[in-house]
Amino acid sequence: MYEVIATNAEGHLWGRFSLPANRPLIVGRAPECDISIPHDRYVSRKQATLQLQSDHVVVRRLMEATNPVFFQGKEIDVCRVEIGQCVVVGSTVLQVVALQENEAVQGLTPSAAEPAVSQVNFSSQALKKVRYPDAENRIEVLTHLPEVIAGARTEAELFVRLCKLLLRGIVNAEAAGIVELTRDDTVRLLHWDRRRETAGEFRPSRRLVQEALASSQPHSVLQVWDPQQTTQLDHTFTVDFDWASCTPVEGLSLQRTGFYLAGQRNLPVNETAFDLDRTHLDADVKFTELVSQIIGAVLKSRRWERQRSGLRQFFAPPILAALGDDLDTALLEPCECDVTVMFCDLRGFSQKAEGASDDLLGLLDRVSRALGVMTQQILSHGGVTGDFQGDATLGFWGWPFPSTDLAVNACRAALAIRCEFDSKRGRKDHPLSDFAMGIGLAHGRAVAGKIGTLEQVKVTVFGPVVNLASRLEGLTKQLRVPILLDDPTAQLIRQRLPPEIGRLRKLARVLPYGMDRPVVVHELLPGEKDYPLLSDSQIQTYELGVEKFIAGDWEEAYRCLHSMPSSDRAQDFLIHQIAMNNRQPPKDWDGTIRFPGK
Repeated sequence: MYEVIATNAEGHLWGRFSLPANRPLIVGRAPECDISIPHDRYVSRKQATLQLQSDHVVVRRLMEATNPVFFQGKEIDVCRVEIGQCVVVGSTVLQVVALQENEAVQGLTPSAAEPAVSQVNFSSQALKKVRYPDAENRIEVLTHLPEVIAGARTEAELFVRLCKLLLRGIVNAEAAGIVELTRDDTVRLLHWDRRRETAGEFRPSRRLVQEALASSQPHSVLQVWDPQQTTQLDHTFTVDFDWASCTPVEGLSLQRTGFYLAGQRNLPVNETAFDLDRTHLDADVKFTELVSQIIGAVLKSRRWERQRSGLRQFFAPPILAALGDDLDTALLEPCECDVTVMFCDLRGFSQKAEGASDDLLGLLDRVSRALGVMTQQILSHGGVTGDFQGDATLGFWGWPFPSTDLAVNACRAALAIRCEFDSKRGRKDHPLSDFAMGIGLAHGRAVAGKIGTLEQVKVTVFGPVVNLASRLEGLTKQLRVPILLDDPTAQLIRQRLPPEIGRLRKLARVLPYGMDRPVVVHELLPGEKDYPLLSDSQIQTYELGVEKFIAGDWEEAYRCLHSMPSSDRAQDFLIHQIAMNNRQPPKDWDGTIRFPGK
């Protein structure tokens, strides 16, 4: 049997991998690799394969690998590696070794004949009663724990620092390691360290790791034995050690993880000696569990903060507060719900990009500010932001919590965005002075929810209503208005949005490109006080003109529309339609304007 021993640049072993005869092992940074090296930035996602032959290993550099593989100091694409020889990928050394027939695969499989072992399983309540005989030393070591955590830039560096701290705090320990129990109950040694560097390698007991980590309630386990009764089959149970412990650590990796310690008491194993020495050993286990709890709490806090930071860009503060400190993920699962969807797009971005080819960074900064205005107003009005769609922002209301005011809040956000852009127009010294925007709002059923992991969370909404909102945003250019609503949204806000905040104006019945059913569209306007260019009575006259237009009375429609002030550009679209047909509707007129393209 053969295996690969992986060591880092400092010579510390961090993994052993059995070489199967029927398939190659893949080496790389990607988590799906057989030998995954995520901590080595000089290793490609998939770097090389190791294929066992009869008495040697063939190493091949993969075509997609961007980093080299070295053998005997030379860069290679393929090479033959004999037993005992090494290849180097990044800063990781991979050595091929042969195992004796009676030696355990990966060094972590228990033997069939283990020595007599005394075992203690610790509960949290039992450890609370343990007293430290050397409390001052333990406290002094713990004062370095914040520095250990803060100074670790990578997971691998954190493992190194934690093992050294455990050896400082537990004077009886000769070796410390971090072990992982995978879903198929394979034990992996993630990192190990020994007090004496020349003492040899460290190979933990699979049985002890499983006792501590495999149960439904992981707990600390201590084992002691007589080293004179061990055999060469028992890797932890050697003359170097006469005790070992394993303590679970929550959140140190994606699998079940624990601190593994081993040392020598220099006492014979019998009931009396074991009882006399329990004071020190129990205190060692308690100290290990204390470090475990602190590390677990810090890592949980870090994950929580990363999750909150990831969600903060999508959710308004009230929604985050409602999700709670534990971030109830069930609330974020995709579900079908009533939503009001907003598409908000920057006008003329492509032309500005062409004209600002010598200052693209400056343009990017201005665009970022403009998108920031949109997202800020969406969030401040209780909405959720999805991904940016190029130079457009997607927002929606109605998820993760239903609301009777979702359409009203969406309209308030749209009006606030319009107000922000209008207030900056004409101010040459302002980055947003020459930006305009178009907004489409639609209401209906959709599926909304999170995709990805919580640490890399994204939220999205999809369904016909999303497509409609996008189409309406596009129609704002042709209808010459800033904000367009579909009829369901208009009906929801007609009685609920105070007229001093916002007003509605029916514009037309249209069939957007790519859609099967006509849509009655409305313009959302600010209140008359904020937008005196169009009075309430003028809006009534305009809507009468629209009704006449739909009904086919284009003479009366023209009269009503033509009475609008010249500053009102919405009239231009319908008047143009009427003028093109000599004020006479087509013979097949059904009141719907069809758009041949987006």
